[in-house]
Amino acid sequence: MLDIFLSAKDAAATPVWLVRASELKHWCAEHAGAGAQWVETSGFKADAGKVLLLPDGAGGLSGVLLGIGDGSDPFITGALAAALPVRTYRFAGKLGASADNAVLGFAFGTYQFTLYAGRTREHPRLILPEGVDGEELSRIAAAIFLVRDLINTPANDMSPADLAEAALAIARTHGAKANVIVGDELLRQNYPMVHAVGRAAEVEPRLIDFIWGRADAPKVTLVGKGVCFDTGGLDLKPSSAMLLMKKDMGGAANVLALADLLMGAKLDIRLRVLIPAVENNVAGNAFRPGDVLKSRKGYSVEIGNTDAEGRLILADALAEADSEAPDLVVDMATLTGAARTALGPDLPPFYTHDDALAADIAAASVSQSDPLWRMPLWKPYDGWLDSKIADVNHVSDGPFAGSITAALFLARFIDKSKAWVHFDVYGWAPKPRPGRPVGGEAQAIRALYHLLKTRFG
Repeated sequence: MLDIFLSAKDAAATPVWLVRASELKHWCAEHAGAGAQWVETSGFKADAGKVLLLPDGAGGLSGVLLGIGDGSDPFITGALAAALPVRTYRFAGKLGASADNAVLGFAFGTYQFTLYAGRTREHPRLILPEGVDGEELSRIAAAIFLVRDLINTPANDMSPADLAEAALAIARTHGAKANVIVGDELLRQNYPMVHAVGRAAEVEPRLIDFIWGRADAPKVTLVGKGVCFDTGGLDLKPSSAMLLMKKDMGGAANVLALADLLMGAKLDIRLRVLIPAVENNVAGNAFRPGDVLKSRKGYSVEIGNTDAEGRLILADALAEADSEAPDLVVDMATLTGAARTALGPDLPPFYTHDDALAADIAAASVSQSDPLWRMPLWKPYDGWLDSKIADVNHVSDGPFAGSITAALFLARFIDKSKAWVHFDVYGWAPKPRPGRPVGGEAQAIRALYHLLKTRFG
């Protein structure tokens, strides 16, 4: 369990009230006296994320008010960690169904990325509310922190080799059987598009592969895009567009954290994780616009733009995943700017042909406060990927529906799996919110973890 959580009741714990703006007057009426007077004197309005320390009249602290505004932010308690003096606290009043999110928010607010600068801050501690599973919530918070750490680490320390080592460490922790295919061995073992995308980089491309669980359990395979840095290749990005390209392995980061959760929960599944890890770089041997690449599935793929490299490496990995006809294939990728244009950075789209799976994902999204939105695999757009010289072009020749056509391309590499779902995540928080600092961010994995526990737990 995280060391910020205490399971034992502590009479000395300072109470924290979560107060809606519309209920502040009612709170003051219930707590008449010095506390209520101080609320008025301070000008506190219970705006979302605002914290008010309540004096006890003797120079001490009697309690804390956390403004939650209209109550729409489930993790508003993330504002507490940086605002409170270091001591022990408890939530006052009834939290009901929001207790888990209140605890998670508090934990999220303690995150720090101090690999290169800064000292680890000491944080306040929280008495867990009754009925809250501190061990489970600690594991979820640790998974979120893992995603943030992996994405926040720049490419000089998060190369394909470094990403492979991070994956292997997780595999070793849970006793998973792991294998990494590196460099030209990718060609010999028929992962030609992974090799083509990564061959121009100094650090060789690789396919990370690990398996956990009994062989005859339901098969769940996770595939994560591991582009550790993306220059755009010969279709070079402008410098401004490269600044965040350390996050282009966000799909892999989310997949690894989800795998860690699933194995830690000891779900009765046969879990496989596939991560093609590359840098999309520029050199004399870089793949070119107009090239035709062989794919693992056998399709010939015409290259329409070298800056759409993620779907190429995913396609080879998905073909391998599909070859085992698993019960479920999940792929996650920071794939398209079009997804962000359509839905913004905080609402990842997902794609699947399976209506029942889509409904379950949507329900998990709501119950876990993990925003997701289903987008259509619109069949009429499939023709936009036609090629005059190859089986398929990997991009369309127009400016429309970029996230949909990317998903349609990936769908061509799935035909044996019982179910498949693709998540086009952003993996980055562009603006700070309580408990969610600017930087790498987990998306979809809390909903998926809940879904998979429900199905296979």
